[in-house]
Amino acid sequence: MISSSVAIDSKLPWVGTTIFTVMSKLATDCGAINLSQGFPDFQAEPALFEATLRAMNEGRNQYPPMAGMPELRAAIAGKVESLYGVRYDADQEITVTAGATQGLFTAIAAFVRSGDEVIVFAPFYDSYVPSIETVGGRAVYAQLRYPDYKPDWAQVRALITPRTRMIIVNSPNNPTGSLLDAADLDALAELTRNTDIVVLSDEVYEHIVYDGARHASVAAHPQLSTRSIVVSSFGKTYHITGWKIGYVLAAAELMTEFRKVHQFNVFTVNTPCQLGIAEYMRDPARHLGLAAFYQHKRDFFRAQLRDTKFELLPCRGTYFQLARYDSISDLPDREFAQWLTREVGVAVIPVSVFYPSGRDDKVVRFCFAKQESTLAAAGERLRRL
Repeated sequence: MISSSVAIDSKLPWVGTTIFTVMSKLATDCGAINLSQGFPDFQAEPALFEATLRAMNEGRNQYPPMAGMPELRAAIAGKVESLYGVRYDADQEITVTAGATQGLFTAIAAFVRSGDEVIVFAPFYDSYVPSIETVGGRAVYAQLRYPDYKPDWAQVRALITPRTRMIIVNSPNNPTGSLLDAADLDALAELTRNTDIVVLSDEVYEHIVYDGARHASVAAHPQLSTRSIVVSSFGKTYHITGWKIGYVLAAAELMTEFRKVHQFNVFTVNTPCQLGIAEYMRDPARHLGLAAFYQHKRDFFRAQLRDTKFELLPCRGTYFQLARYDSISDLPDREFAQWLTREVGVAVIPVSVFYPSGRDDKVVRFCFAKQESTLAAAGERLRRL
């Protein structure tokens, strides 16, 4: 170990190792079934790997354009138009990113200045607030109301001030599995009308919605699309989270500012993987079939937990299932998650980590993006409680 002689005034003194890393390591150490971190334990289709290898063998291995390979941006534009009825210009309004988290950070860095306020809805994905604070902004917290985790737009209205620069929304929502609907988007459009507030819409689970629901994208909303940056992820859609490739949609004026930051904090993204994804996207069934694929897993996992003491909360989207455990234990959720990992052999995420206050409703999050054999083994252990 080398000790630094530099006095460090941390920008993020409260940030430690993420709960996802902590719980995945604990799962490994204990030999537990890891339903904590959100990644599949199954492979993508061989056709995706074959397309990527073909690009490599054809010599497509040098820097791509800063905004992304034209083939991939054209494929994204076509998909978005087919789904949401709006055409983003592939040259000026679509940028390929090194995963969705980079897209989120870059959007915040491009538009939030020191002292600006950003409204986020708790519980929220853990990268939002550190990104805001790194660039000198201040997070202002609205609440998704337990247990259905719907926004209170009257509360949001009360939080808007002249310093509000951005509102971050996430649907389908991680960690709650809740969805925004058309009425929610109309309410958001009304609140931001005649302002310079930028909407940052995290839609990485856009293809994973259940029970016949349709994803309500801000890209499809005439008023919101003009002020919004939309972020999505191929990792979630094609079971390749480790590839870290996502994309951002925005009106040309917004995208110009986004790219000013993007070109210097990432510049560009893996060429052959972009080309492999572009070829793979030619079959729309590969993303259109995702909802049915994961709904089967959701229903299978919920059936595994039916005869347990967990109270399952609604799951309308994503590949996460929330469950109350107060009939099992009165431990705080962080302690319960560690106990469940060590003593029962199933790793989960405590939902209090997604709240700035550490609010504890005795709820944990399971990831069911797993093989049925994995989910069945976890169910067997959980039914013993």
